[in-house]
Amino acid sequence: MPAPMLHPVLKNGVGAFIPQCRRLVFHYCERSGSSRGMIEYLKKDLIQFAKEHPHVEVIVTPRPSKHPVIRGLYLNGKDKVVCVRNMEPTDIAGKVNLLKESAGNRMKVFKKPVISTTESVRGIWSPFHTAPHKI
Repeated sequence: MPAPMLHPVLKNGVGAFIPQCRRLVFHYCERSGSSRGMIEYLKKDLIQFAKEHPHVEVIVTPRPSKHPVIRGLYLNGKDKVVCVRNMEPTDIAGKVNLLKESAGNRMKVFKKPVISTTESVRGIWSPFHTAPHKI
């Protein structure tokens, strides 16, 4: 009698990784000086980016009389918008990479810091603070 088939557990991080960014939308103005770096990035680097990352849908739309922005849309339904006004193409590539690697969640504020600059109220534990053990 054959053994029953094992089914893989499908969770992000176990097995295949599922990229969270599904779409990047590039908005730019054709005549604005603030879009100069964006236009240069679109002409030189965007095609290579799209070939390297086929899981990300790339959309380029002109938006007259507005500053250039990049909008990232994610699997959880949220989006992030980054203004790239007057940026160089290398800086824009960094912002595109940031949007591609993020998950769309908002930044969380931690209430208590992990590292403290003050000593503990109870002091540092030492084995010499306790009574000697009897064997």
